[in-house]
Amino acid sequence: MAFMRSPEQPHEYQVADRVEVYCDHDDKDDERVRGWLKGVVAQVDNKLVAVQFRVNVYLTEGWMVPDRILWFPNTSKDIRPIKRAEKRVNDDNL
Repeated sequence: MAFMRSPEQPHEYQVADRVEVYCDHDDKDDERVRGWLKGVVAQVDNKLVAVQFRVNVYLTEGWMVPDRILWFPNTSKDIRPIKRAEKRVNDDNL
C-alpha cells in the first residue's frame, strides 16, 4: 500500500524570532491603540504562529488576552519579521 508523504514546507517564522504584529494593545500611557507592536514567536505549527507580548493585547471583540499571546495564520498580513538595522561602519576608523 502506497502512502503519500506530506509536503515539507519550511516555516517562515521560528520560535524566538522577533516580529511585529498589527493589533489592539496598550501604549506607553496605558491607552488602547491599534498599530504595530513588537513581540516574540512562542510557537509555530503548520498553520498558525503564536506571538507573545510584554504589554496587554486585545481581541477584535475588545476582550483582553490574559496570557498576552495572539495566534495568527502563517499567511497573515498582520504579522511581519522585524528588519534589523544594519550596523554603520565608521569611515574615520578605516
